[in-house]
Amino acid sequence: MENYTKYKLKSNDELVSLLADKDNLFIVACNKCFKEFETIDEPDCDEFAKIVAEQGKTIIGSAKVDFLCNKIQTEKKLQEMIPEGAENVFVISCGLGIQTIADLAGKPVYAASNSLNYTGHHGMALTKKSCDACAQCYLNITGGVCPIVDCSKSLVNGQCGGAKNGKCEVDSNKDCAWEKIYKRMEKQGRVSEFLEQPIQVRDYSKVNFKFVNEYVKAIRENRLEGYYGGVHPSEHKDFSEHLALKRFPDPQTVAIPLSMHAGAPANPVVQVGDTVKVGQKIGEAAGFISSPVHSSVSGTVIAIESRPHATRGECMAVVIQSDGKNTLHESVKPNKDLDSLTPDEIVEIVREAGIVGMGGAGFPTSVKLKPAKPVDTILLNGCECEPYLTADHRVLLEFADDVIFGLKAMIKTVGAEKGIIVIEDNKPDAIELLEAKAADCSNIEVVVAKTKYPQGAEKMLIKRVMKRQVPSGGLPADVGCVVSNVSTTKAISDAIQKGMPLVERVVSVTGENVKNPGNYIVKIGTNVKELIDYCGGITGGDVTIKAGGPMMGFVLQDVNVPVMKGSNGIIAIDTDHTEAVACIKCGRCMDVCPMELTPLYFAKYADEENWQGMKDKNVMDCLECRCCEYICSSKIPLVSKIKAGKNAVRGMK
Repeated sequence: MENYTKYKLKSNDELVSLLADKDNLFIVACNKCFKEFETIDEPDCDEFAKIVAEQGKTIIGSAKVDFLCNKIQTEKKLQEMIPEGAENVFVISCGLGIQTIADLAGKPVYAASNSLNYTGHHGMALTKKSCDACAQCYLNITGGVCPIVDCSKSLVNGQCGGAKNGKCEVDSNKDCAWEKIYKRMEKQGRVSEFLEQPIQVRDYSKVNFKFVNEYVKAIRENRLEGYYGGVHPSEHKDFSEHLALKRFPDPQTVAIPLSMHAGAPANPVVQVGDTVKVGQKIGEAAGFISSPVHSSVSGTVIAIESRPHATRGECMAVVIQSDGKNTLHESVKPNKDLDSLTPDEIVEIVREAGIVGMGGAGFPTSVKLKPAKPVDTILLNGCECEPYLTADHRVLLEFADDVIFGLKAMIKTVGAEKGIIVIEDNKPDAIELLEAKAADCSNIEVVVAKTKYPQGAEKMLIKRVMKRQVPSGGLPADVGCVVSNVSTTKAISDAIQKGMPLVERVVSVTGENVKNPGNYIVKIGTNVKELIDYCGGITGGDVTIKAGGPMMGFVLQDVNVPVMKGSNGIIAIDTDHTEAVACIKCGRCMDVCPMELTPLYFAKYADEENWQGMKDKNVMDCLECRCCEYICSSKIPLVSKIKAGKNAVRGMK
C-alpha cells in the first residue's frame, strides 16, 4: 500500500545549524499516520536524539505520541510531559503537529523535520494535498504559527498594516497572524532571530493553496464543533417523524421478559393458570439494582418459561393469554398530588412502577433518584440522536404536559435547582412546543443542541450543556447531574398521576425496508413480528432488522422477540456487506471518539488478546456508541472487538 508518511528529518547539516545555539532540549515525535498500523514507535525520534548527543547537547526528555495534531488529547499529555528544565522543544512531525505543540508548549518550539521545500502530506485527513496548502514550511521561522493558514492573505513577510486592535482587516473575528507571530517570538526572546530572516518568496505553482486553506479550515471547525468527537450520520428521520402516534392493536398473547433492565432479573410472583390484570405485578425486583415487572394485559398466565430475547438470546418470561378486556388491577389508581408527595414517596412510586431508563440502557430510575451526592440539575434527553428513531420526538409533541410534570417530580425528588430539556435542532416543532409549555416554569428551561451523534449520551449531554466533565468511571451525580430520557420522564408522570406502572411504550417501526413506517403505543411483551407485519412487512431481499437505532441497536436474527421497556424502535435497513481491511492508522477514530479514547489500539490489542493493553487504554470508559466504527476507513468491526476486550477485562484478577 502507499505510505502516507507525513514527514522526514531535516538533513544533518540543517539540524546541526539549528542546534548550534540551543541546549536542554525536549523532543516530541509523532508516530506517523496513514500507514499500516503497527504498535511500535517510529525511529525518527531516536535518530534525532543521536544527532543531538553528537553535538554535545543535553536532552531533558522525550515523548512519542500518536496523532500530535489531535490537540485535545495532546494537550492533556503535554501537561505531564515537558519537564521544568526544558528550554527548547524540538518537534518531529508534519506541520499540523508542529503547530499544535507550538500553541501548547509555552516554550520556543522548533521543527526538526521538513524543510522550506517540504512536500509531505498533512495529517488532518487522507489526502495528497500538501501540509496546510503552501508546500513551503515556514513554521521554524514564525514560532510555529502558520502564516499561510492563520493569515487571511497568506502573507509570508510581515503584516499588511491593516490590522486594528489585533484583528484582521479581512475578518474582524480573526486575530492578526503576524501580530501573533511577533508576540510569540517576543515572549520567547527571539525577535532578533525573527527580524533577521531573509525575504521569503512564495512559489504559487506548487499547490492551489486557497482551496486547501478552506478545506483545512472546514475540517478543523467540524472536528471540534459542540463537544469533542461525534459524527453526523444521515438522519433518515423523514420516514416517520411526521406520523402521529397510534395505539397498536392489542396482542392476543404477550411474552413479558423478567429481565429488561440493568441488574438482576425479576422473580416471578404468579403461576401458570393465574388470572392477571393490567398493571398487576408479575415479577418482583430481585435486588437493589433490579426492577419489578407488570402485566400489560388482563388474562391468564399460560407459561413461565425461557423465551427468545432481543439482547440476551433467551430469558425467562411470563406468557399471558389476553382476554381482550384490559381490566385494570386494583392497585392502579392515582397517587396524591405532587405537592403532597415527599421525595421518598416519589422514589417508592417510581420503584414499584418498574420504571427504568427507556432510551435503551434500562437502569432502574428509582436508583437514579436517590443519588449519593448533591444534585443541582436534572437533564432531560430529548435529543434522540440515533438515525431513523422518532419515538421520543413524538412523545415530546403528544405528551408534552406529562414530560413537564415528570420533570417537576424529578426536580422535587432529588432537590435540584432546575431542570433542562435538551432537544436537537432537527426537531423545531418540539422545541417550540416545549418552550411554550415551560414558559411559566421558573426552574425549567429548554436548551437547543446542534444535531450530532451521540449528543444524547449522558456524559456528552452533561459536557455539552453544563460544561462539566464526568470523571473516568464516574457517574453524572459526581458532577451534580441526573440525566433522564423523555419517555422515562413521561412514565414517571403516568405512575404518579394515574398509578399506572410501565406496561407500554412508544416504538418507531421505520427504515427504507419497512413498507408502512409508523410510531405506535405498544404493550410490553408484544411480539416484534406482529409489529412488523402490521406495518406491511419488510421490502427488499437483503435486509438487516435491528432493535434500536443503526448505531447502538441490536441485530435481530429472529424477530419473534418481545417489545421491552427499552425498545424505542424496530428498524429495517439495507445490509452492509463492506469487508474489513487492515488499519491504515488514519486517526479518524480518535477524532470522533467522544470519550477521547484510542479505538485503533482496541482493535489491535483485541486481535493480539492483549487485554491488559486494552485496560491500560481505558477500554472500560467506552460508550460503545459506534462512532469509531462508523468513521473507520478500513471498516473494522471495532465495537465487537471492544466488547470482547471489556468482557476479558472484567474477568481479569
